[in-house]
Amino acid sequence: MTKIAIVTGASSGIGKACALGLLKDGWKVALIGRRADALQATVDAAGEHKANAFAVPTDVSKEEDVTKMFAAVVAKFGRVDLLFNNAGVSIPYTLPGDMSGETWRQAVGVNLHGQFYCLSHAFKQMQTQTPQGGRIINNGSISAHAPRPGSIAYTATKHAISGLTRAANLDGRAFDIAVGQIDIGNVASDMTERMVKGVHQADGTIKPEARMDMSAVVETFLTMARLPLSANILFTTVMATKMPFVGRG
Repeated sequence: MTKIAIVTGASSGIGKACALGLLKDGWKVALIGRRADALQATVDAAGEHKANAFAVPTDVSKEEDVTKMFAAVVAKFGRVDLLFNNAGVSIPYTLPGDMSGETWRQAVGVNLHGQFYCLSHAFKQMQTQTPQGGRIINNGSISAHAPRPGSIAYTATKHAISGLTRAANLDGRAFDIAVGQIDIGNVASDMTERMVKGVHQADGTIKPEARMDMSAVVETFLTMARLPLSANILFTTVMATKMPFVGRG
């Protein structure tokens, strides 16, 4: 039976790469992002698998958008077997006293509220569909464990994602809903181009950092996605071997 996945943040970076990986692996995939043109570019990149891609423009920070998106996906595919809860925003280096309430709310709105809205709707769908169950993979971050300087909003939201993961995994046991988290560090993408030029370190310096190829993230993600529901990777970290994480600070 063909499995159905929803991937948020599917118009670029990690979300796009993992969505294309699922399509190549034989899944039907709902591609979620704010911009219809960018989502269409992901569909076009799927090549021979594009017939199994379904683009649904959605702002995950808006609960009403998420509600409509899940209704559209279920109407088209009938169920949801996997949610990759990936959409997120990164805030430039900002000290706590310099961060505006508007910037804070932007980070919380997408990184935390958006992930909760999607997780909540996926959980209810998986709980009530027949056969019951499914898998939710939350995109955390190495910042869910150790912060970078000047990253209070991003770090706070990613710490919160770890709480969502643990609580939802516990609550999902009775319904065959497996919830896990992938924490990713320094993958080569548009978002991490600045790593090559240099980023703030805990000792006050600015230094370049190593990055890994996107394929390492996709392979790790697919390993989680392919597991039977009787097994779960609760937390896993995939990172550039030479990046400063262990011993950060």
